[in-house]
Parts: sequence; structure tokens; C-alpha cells
Amino acid sequence: MRIVFLIALLGAAVFYSYIAFFDLEFFNRRGRPGAGFFPRIIGVSMAVMTLWAMLDALRDRRTVAAGGAPGADDAPEGMWRDFLLLMVMAVAYAVLIRVFGGFVATLVYLGVALVVLNPGRHVTNALVTVLFPVAVYLLFDRLLNASMPPALVELPF
Repeated sequence: MRIVFLIALLGAAVFYSYIAFFDLEFFNRRGRPGAGFFPRIIGVSMAVMTLWAMLDALRDRRTVAAGGAPGADDAPEGMWRDFLLLMVMAVAYAVLIRVFGGFVATLVYLGVALVVLNPGRHVTNALVTVLFPVAVYLLFDRLLNASMPPALVELPF
């Protein structure tokens, strides 16, 4: 099942990279990074990491076939529950991003996702929940002058 997911993810990464390379400009007319600058980096990185994960999964599969112990990813219990939970969270994130904007939606999504998927690691979860959206905000809004998705509801902070 993991290999099927990784093949689908690789297809999405290749499609994303194709759009980034052929539909978006790498630099704008003034020589500054254009709309395709980061998508190209992200698409290629996603494809490379997915290929790496596929090779790792195939190596684990050969180890199990040769009589080795199965890895942690081979346990199917709870797989569909986690899948459905992530799908519901993704839809909720899409709604939150439209209503409350990118920054607040990312805070809420990361907070809930980490509490559910990384239980018991409260300090780590809190740091990632706060620091990642702040870093993305500073990078895009302040450094690159590319704003986060706007909110329909303006919050007082």
C-alpha cells in the first residue's frame, strides 16, 4: 500500500514540477524571482524525496521477503482511520484558510495535526505549531513581499 501511495505522490510531484517549469516564469522582468521560483524548488525536492522514500520502501520489502522483521510501516491497523482523519483535516484547512487566512489556518491545522499524529510531545508540537507559520509568514510576507492568503474574517491581532 505504501508503494501505491508513493507512486501517486510521485505523479503529483512530476505534474506540479511540470506546471512550475513550463507555465510559471523563473524570473520576472526586473530579474527578481518570479512566480515559478519556489514551485520549481518545491516540485523537484518533492520528486527527489518521494523517489528516496520509494527506494527505502522497496529495500524494506526485500528485507521482509528475505525473512527479516517487518517495519513499522507494515502495520495496517488504524491505516484507514488515519487516512480519513487527514482527509477531513485537509478539507477543514481549506475552509479555515478561506475564512481566517493563511496564518491562522496554518496555526490551527498544525496544532490539531500534531496533537493527533504526534501525541505526548507537547513542547515539540507547540514549537512547530508556532514557529513554522511565523517563519513562512516572515519569508513570504516580509522578505519576498508575497502575501499569505487573505481572510474573510479579520481577527483583532
